[in-house]
Amino acid sequence: MPVARRPEPIDQKRRRLLGIGAGAVAMAQLSAVGRASAQAATNSTNVAMGPLNQVDAGLLSIGYAEGGPSDGPVVILLHGWPYDIHSYAEVMRLLTDAGFRVLVPYLRGYGSTRFLSDATFRNGQQAALGVDVIAFMDALGVEKAILGGYDWGARTANIVAALWPERCKAMVSVSGYLIGSQQANEAPLPPQAELQWWYQFYFATERGRLGYAKNTDAFAKLIWHLASPQWKFDDATFARSANALRNPDHVDIVIHNYRWRLGLADGERQYDELERRLAVAPTISVPTITLEGDANGAPHPDPATYAPRFAGRYEHRTIAGGIGHDLPQEAPEAFARAVLDVDRF
Repeated sequence: MPVARRPEPIDQKRRRLLGIGAGAVAMAQLSAVGRASAQAATNSTNVAMGPLNQVDAGLLSIGYAEGGPSDGPVVILLHGWPYDIHSYAEVMRLLTDAGFRVLVPYLRGYGSTRFLSDATFRNGQQAALGVDVIAFMDALGVEKAILGGYDWGARTANIVAALWPERCKAMVSVSGYLIGSQQANEAPLPPQAELQWWYQFYFATERGRLGYAKNTDAFAKLIWHLASPQWKFDDATFARSANALRNPDHVDIVIHNYRWRLGLADGERQYDELERRLAVAPTISVPTITLEGDANGAPHPDPATYAPRFAGRYEHRTIAGGIGHDLPQEAPEAFARAVLDVDRF
């Protein structure tokens, strides 16, 4: 149920509010240009994210982009599969202009993120990715942040918000509530829904693992087209993100992730208690805005089915205009606007 918004003391947040005001003006000007210019921006590779940083965090050395003032309110943006941090290039610019400190890490198995030990199991289960985010925050001294994500990133943001709400100020989640469990995934879906998960069944086979390893770029580009059928991305935009899939652990992480979901691969025992807590589909109490593109070709739940999972201040927005699965890259203004708005819930 919606809860009342408590006013923030203006004298303590003067600088932040001024920054948000400036960002809102900038975004209003961008919106006036119309969706055509936004689409042109997302199709190009001229939006720089700055030099990458590395930080040792938990089991990983995590590569990440950072922008904005060091003392600004923190936003952590989490990408999905088979994409990378550049999904947030334009969102990052909009939010840093608004005064936020924006952190965009590569997930395990992507980009410059590496395991610190060759002996560590290449685990892609959902709880492990959630723990990675907490370790990342701890390593950078971030006590609390707004989390945003889509695809794997949305699920990971959901997990952090559900299990560690004290670390999550608010959340923007594309496709809503994506926490799952091996037990829930045992239930068969209607044939048309099962068809959408064809790649998951492909990855369940050794042929699928070998095929993804051999044809990673072609496979990823196919997913981009299927998941965002109206997005006219160019080759340079795809190539910029495809570089992140050349991580030496990428195939192992992806294959384990999808096999674990189907109960075909074991997780690690240190995550068992977290998975037990996630298996009951815990409610999320932090303020949340969920987003969905009107042309999302990837499997995604109906917003009406997950709205009850959000117990705090909540709003859902469907983004029109042929927006597909990679919503922050296809509709950066809408995503950034949601971050600005949820911060004021």
